Amino acid sequence: MLKNSSRTLPLLAGPLVALLIWCFADLNPENPLTTRMAGIAIWMSIWWITEAVNLAITALLPVLLMPILRITPLETIAPQYSDSIIFLFIGGFMMAFAIEKWGLHKRIALKVLSAVGSNPQKILFGVMLSSFLISNWISNTATTIMLLSAVLSLIGVIELHLEKDSDRDKFAAALLLGLAFSATIGGMATPVGTPPNMFFFKEYQKTYADRNDLNFFTWAKIGFPLSISFLLITYYVLKRYYLHHLKMNFDRNYFKNELNLIGKASAEEKIVFSLFISCVILWFTRERVEIGSFQFKGWGDWFGEIGTGGKKLKAIGDASVAIFAAILLFVIPAPSLKGEKLLVWDDAKKLRYDIILMFGGGFALAYGFKVAELDKWLAETLYVLKGSNPIFLCLIVCLIVCIISEFASNIASIQLVMPIMVALQPKIGVEPLQLLIPATFAASLGFILPVATAANTIVFGTKRIFTRDMFFIGIILDLVGILFITLFTFLLL
Repeated sequence: MLKNSSRTLPLLAGPLVALLIWCFADLNPENPLTTRMAGIAIWMSIWWITEAVNLAITALLPVLLMPILRITPLETIAPQYSDSIIFLFIGGFMMAFAIEKWGLHKRIALKVLSAVGSNPQKILFGVMLSSFLISNWISNTATTIMLLSAVLSLIGVIELHLEKDSDRDKFAAALLLGLAFSATIGGMATPVGTPPNMFFFKEYQKTYADRNDLNFFTWAKIGFPLSISFLLITYYVLKRYYLHHLKMNFDRNYFKNELNLIGKASAEEKIVFSLFISCVILWFTRERVEIGSFQFKGWGDWFGEIGTGGKKLKAIGDASVAIFAAILLFVIPAPSLKGEKLLVWDDAKKLRYDIILMFGGGFALAYGFKVAELDKWLAETLYVLKGSNPIFLCLIVCLIVCIISEFASNIASIQLVMPIMVALQPKIGVEPLQLLIPATFAASLGFILPVATAANTIVFGTKRIFTRDMFFIGIILDLVGILFITLFTFLLL
């Protein structure tokens, strides 16, 4: 964290830069709201990156500034702070509290360490590989929440063997960023790994129905090599930045002996573990999967869709599963404690409300981008690239989509950019997939800001990560991601 004496400059820089933009820039003469929203975005970015004030306070700026600047009324911006992902976060953390309360997290951590961990570098890779493989098939957010308790327990066990506070902080940050970043990267590998991929698949097959050049294999032959290579580079960056000086090794028998000392699993551990596994299964099987002739009808379809005015949404989502599990934790009795449930409300008081505000701030910012047409202005800058070299065009497309995805949600980024790409494609004479697949991959990039992805926000909420570290590593990974996407697209497609 910045010292008080060094907070003044960034504290003033945020509003000052925003004021300069509002006074001297005119990004969109037809819509002054675009420039106003750009000022808010820059202000929030400066405060988030420098931690000039608490990140949750920065997340409240849209509530104050958007109505004052007449971008959108308070009644429309306030609901952004109650997005469904927030309830996934709440339900997921209730499960984490139960896992911690009954000691299941320590058992899981010791089992993992006795199997894979003999040094911090191997432990980091084990965490990243687990997160990567799971997020190939379910949402990045659910993956992060699912693994967070075990990762925090791993950190707690290893920290006992680290003498310096700085070493503890670096080890914790490496594992937490590895967890979040690997979940994001894993989503790139398959068409069902993340919502932008699924949206692209459906829209491409509608728009280019006569081409028949997109299927699971077409995606996977780029997605898997790209994501695996990106995972390895990310592991190397985190290892070099955080763990290169840690040389400690562990005897695996130590962890096995510790596991024997805690004895057999209690009845409460078994119940909580069963609920956890049930959540995982429900998350894996909720979504419908349609890839060519292969179809899997997820159980979420049983509940249909709800909506009016032509816009319908699925009645059940990942958050529904998490909240159902959370409610059960407060209902099921704890066998060893007469009259008490697996969780009581005092256990839930540890919930991080600042992270809920950070989620809300990210969604509010994304909503402001859309209302003020700032996202459209960014995307339309692509029209100046007509006639450019295809490789250069791909790099610029990835860069712009990446910038948008740092502020807007990943799915919103590709929803915005894809129609523009479709209109641009025949004018520049490149194959549709060579333009649209890179844009879709780039929508999943978002490593700089704590609010860029839900996975980032979740791990940042542990207060074990510095914003400046995420910013520095995030810039490296965003640039590497852009280069890798361009390279793999033109080599493999």
